[in-house]
Amino acid sequence: MNNNHAQLCASPQWAAHLHDNVLPIAVARAELGKELLEVGPGPGAATEWLRTRVDRLVAVEVDPEAAAHLAARYAGTNVEAHHGSGAALDFADDSFDSAASFTMLHHVPTTMLQNRVLAEILRVLRPGGVLVGADSLPSHSLHEFHEGDVYNPVEPAAFLVRLQTLGYVDITIGVGDRLTFSAHKPAAAGPRN
Repeated sequence: MNNNHAQLCASPQWAAHLHDNVLPIAVARAELGKELLEVGPGPGAATEWLRTRVDRLVAVEVDPEAAAHLAARYAGTNVEAHHGSGAALDFADDSFDSAASFTMLHHVPTTMLQNRVLAEILRVLRPGGVLVGADSLPSHSLHEFHEGDVYNPVEPAAFLVRLQTLGYVDITIGVGDRLTFSAHKPAAAGPRN
């Protein structure tokens, strides 16, 4: 992560922006349940808001330093911070009621790897569980802001098909000044007659 990006993501202004303008919209139509997985929390700007809405939040962060910082910051709370990759989650199938991904997908270097992250999230969601998230929309200014950093923005028009192809259902995508989304793991099939 480049220096500009690192400073912004750790700032109180960024956290306030997420808390006031992004998270309420992205989570508005979702039941988070009791146990939430947050993939790619970085410095934890969304974590603080999300943790007040669930009994248990498990944060998986690929950067070892950020993961250690989150573990220390949330020691003794309902947040468990783990160092690991969203593309290879170390949890059993059907482990979480919900999952969250906020402003991190554009840091995943390829679309194929983004799809792997989304597939892993689907795997660890319980039947009927929901993925909620938001990400930046592609722009020239964001491309410049990410100079020297990974910048692989999600194309909103293709994102719906990508989620459907992976197996998500009941998908809602919003496009305004950012991309917001919710997508569900299919509910368990009922008995057949």
